[in-house]
Amino acid sequence: MIKIIAKSVVKRDKLGEYKTLASELVEKSRSEKGCLEYSLWQSIEDDCVLTMIETWESQDAIDKHNSSEHFLRIVPMMREMRINSEVVKYTQTI
Repeated sequence: MIKIIAKSVVKRDKLGEYKTLASELVEKSRSEKGCLEYSLWQSIEDDCVLTMIETWESQDAIDKHNSSEHFLRIVPMMREMRINSEVVKYTQTI
């Protein structure tokens, strides 16, 4: 299993639009083969900090996800709504 934790700080005036896109991404990604978890979390301290937590069966499943229609369409739009770069961490169970 591989877990991805992607933290984003979103522009306040884009927060609603970002969450709508992120919700679509979550919904469509959850139905992909190899997806074990895909969820969006919002910080209690700062509602502009959103974290995507994903768990995948394999790198192959992640690669297929990253080339899916919804990923290629939604992620670039989300990227434009962020204040700073996304922090992504890959971890693997041992």
